[in-house]
Amino acid sequence: MNAAMDTAFFSAWVGEIARAVQSDKERLTRLDAAIGDADHGINLDRGFTAVVQALADKDPGTPGALLTLVGSTLIRKVGGASGPLYGMAFREAGKALGDASEVSAGELATALEAGLAGIQKLGSAVEGDKTMVDALAPAVRALAQAVRNGKDAPEAIGEAASAALAGTEATIPMTARKGRASYLGPRSVGHEDPGAASTALILTALRTVAAR
Repeated sequence: MNAAMDTAFFSAWVGEIARAVQSDKERLTRLDAAIGDADHGINLDRGFTAVVQALADKDPGTPGALLTLVGSTLIRKVGGASGPLYGMAFREAGKALGDASEVSAGELATALEAGLAGIQKLGSAVEGDKTMVDALAPAVRALAQAVRNGKDAPEAIGEAASAALAGTEATIPMTARKGRASYLGPRSVGHEDPGAASTALILTALRTVAAR
């Protein structure tokens, strides 16, 4: 798929996220039970179910409008910290895309960079804090580097998803320094961060759609 990504592509991505979250919600909630509130998978499933309905009710005309709607819906519908954080990420990504009807891999990289910046501004997390940033930041770097190296969209997105999965695995030996898990101190070591895990799930869904 060397063609630019249009609104239908991003709609397919959201549909794939919703399916992936629904099938993996119990694992995400188990991860959260170990170091958080035991509701991450349930909350995300409710949020992306609402997102799919919102997209059905209001057909956004551009990729940017679609991602902005995704973000505002997640902020309204998802409890805990993940709703505001993911909501901010999707809204900032949508704003970065503007009114373009099609998006290149480079523009997608810029949008995801904006989403990461939004998360870091809201949550004050950096890499190594054992949060979703540990999955998203390496994914954003990998995507941008792949674009600079002339990779096509599916390959570049594939590298981003692989980086997110590796970043998620790297959270296991970390001590949490942000969020509910930080209250556990050293007891947070040995557990995969649920926010990083769901971030990897979202980027794996993007890889699935890009490979079609």
